[in-house]
Amino acid sequence: MSSDAPDAEESRVSGTESFKSFISGGVGGVCAVLVGHPFDLTKTRLQTAAPGTYTGAIDVVKKTVRLDGATGLYRGIVPPLLGITPIFAISFWAYDAGKQLIFSLTPGRKSDKLSTAELATAGFMSAVPATLVTAPVERAKVLLQVQGQGQGEQKYKGVTDVLRQLYKEGGLRSIYRGTTATLARDGPGSAAYFAAYEVTKKYLTPAGSSPADLNLGAIIVAGGTAGIAMWAIAIPPDVIKSRIQSAPTGTYTGFLDCVRKTVAVDGVTALWKGFGPAMARAFPANAATFLGVEASRKILDKLF
Repeated sequence: MSSDAPDAEESRVSGTESFKSFISGGVGGVCAVLVGHPFDLTKTRLQTAAPGTYTGAIDVVKKTVRLDGATGLYRGIVPPLLGITPIFAISFWAYDAGKQLIFSLTPGRKSDKLSTAELATAGFMSAVPATLVTAPVERAKVLLQVQGQGQGEQKYKGVTDVLRQLYKEGGLRSIYRGTTATLARDGPGSAAYFAAYEVTKKYLTPAGSSPADLNLGAIIVAGGTAGIAMWAIAIPPDVIKSRIQSAPTGTYTGFLDCVRKTVAVDGVTALWKGFGPAMARAFPANAATFLGVEASRKILDKLF
């Protein structure tokens, strides 16, 4: 019996750490939504509106505020606010699980530090389970964000109504439309995201110190850098995701069909629509994310 005790203790510690990652990730997600949603709405409207609707990001903001007031910039916030909490919770939990998996698969390694490539691999792995929640949340969010751009009657009254109507129209297949595009965005994006954060933290850590002891300013820089790294490569699949999720049923047969039709009609530059708002959002939203993650993690470390 005594020989089983170390394994049981190790399992308990591992479970506690996973719990901390899950909770702190959720806190970070809420922070990200509160800071970043107006930027995200602007990006989505630029990506999905007919050519000529807006002259740029500032024009989106001006027209949105004129039609709906300042609160219009937070249209569609309920789906991400409800969904981002579990999404980020799952993502940060899966990232830590991915790192542990890499360690377990390389028992003869000479270093207890993961390489940048290994961190990126763990980051990519984190997107796989998170996509199961992200895809339907993004579908509802996009549909709520793109309505209200004109004076016509609005089809959806809220997130519950969106999901109800989508299920009635096409079942789970309709709710999960855009899943492939979501993973195409979040897989590589998460790889860049977590790797950039870890590398930046290491770079900012003074000699002889630990990254865990970095001040708030350093966390802000590392978190913001992570966001920029992600969105620098995530915009093209994000454009395709937004178009697939907002288009009427039958418009596209899949991811590649949407790419082909988008480029054919609007040119290759259409794949970068929304780049400005996305990059403007990337630094503050993700700085807020990691501030929330690190602050809540320190509290949890004291409690458990």
